[in-house]
Amino acid sequence: MRSREAFLNARRIIVKIGSSLLTRGGLGLDLENLGRWTDQIARLWREGREVILVSSGAVAEGMVRLGWRARPQNLNELQAAAAVGQSGLIQAYESQFQRHSRRTAQILLTREDMAHRQRYLNARSTLTTLLNHSVVPIINENDTVAIDEIRFGDNDTLGALVANLVEADLLILLTDQAGLFDKNPQLYPEAQLISEASATDPRLEKMVGGSLSGLGRGGMITKLRAARLAARSGTGTVIAHGREPNVLVRLLQGEPLGTFLIPDSERLDARKRWLLGQFQVKGKLILDAGAVRALSQEGKSLLPVGVRRVEGRFQRGDVVSCHDERGREVARGLINYASHETRQIQGQPSNRIVDVLGYVDEPELIHRDNLVLL
Repeated sequence: MRSREAFLNARRIIVKIGSSLLTRGGLGLDLENLGRWTDQIARLWREGREVILVSSGAVAEGMVRLGWRARPQNLNELQAAAAVGQSGLIQAYESQFQRHSRRTAQILLTREDMAHRQRYLNARSTLTTLLNHSVVPIINENDTVAIDEIRFGDNDTLGALVANLVEADLLILLTDQAGLFDKNPQLYPEAQLISEASATDPRLEKMVGGSLSGLGRGGMITKLRAARLAARSGTGTVIAHGREPNVLVRLLQGEPLGTFLIPDSERLDARKRWLLGQFQVKGKLILDAGAVRALSQEGKSLLPVGVRRVEGRFQRGDVVSCHDERGREVARGLINYASHETRQIQGQPSNRIVDVLGYVDEPELIHRDNLVLL
């Protein structure tokens, strides 16, 4: 496991700012603090770092502009609030960055954009081009059109997926808490801040709870999961209090602020990073012990002979998850056969595929180049 110091020279950084920070607890945009964050981001750009901003706040700002005190449950009202609030949010950022002669660009994404391979590559190309032209991309979920099936669910997850998309070195999640504690600090005054840990430490999940502000959709559990998602691409994550003075600059100068969650693994290649971010898994394969070992320890492809059970309906090219017989997900990949075909050839050696189906497309169910271990 690398140390915190290994990430101080991070060149490409994702900064995510949550709703509770941006909207003064639901009382409109906090322009004073928004200005401080843009000042810091502009300074990091002058130092030669590339910073992408993932910003919450559109729905919360829209609620204020529409005079709504409680977050609506109706999807149409949520989308309307997002549409009203998004323009105000981007206008605020644009005016703040103009003080530094820094151009900005608005990017709105849904999970579907990440799931579709070509759209994923287009988003990557657009972001890379913006960075090459020293433009600050400001990213938010496209709440005005998103439905539950294509939502990220929270901007912590979106930040992690953007980190994977552009091969960021560091993900900074700014929140209204000082970091990750060993227990809830609002209930236990003796709670201790966790300064540094492995992102995959299984003990961390027992220490975190849900969102307390009622404005955002996240909480410490989503930040931990985002850190783990980012870690699989070799990206480090910091969870820190957004109102800590000059927090971004001080973090990158080496001050031990917040909680630093360090990846255990090295960065995956681009195709496997895309696979890792797929939430729309269409089916499940239950594997025997030999197949699990072949995938996880020997780096081999998945063959039909190792499949014990097939669940769900999927087509050739869909993303499916691979589980051991205890239910633990071990891998995810692009399947070479539809679900009805997979059920027919499960448990069979590859040389029997043509006898069973009458044809053979590939000898593997999932080729190792289209498979990522979890």
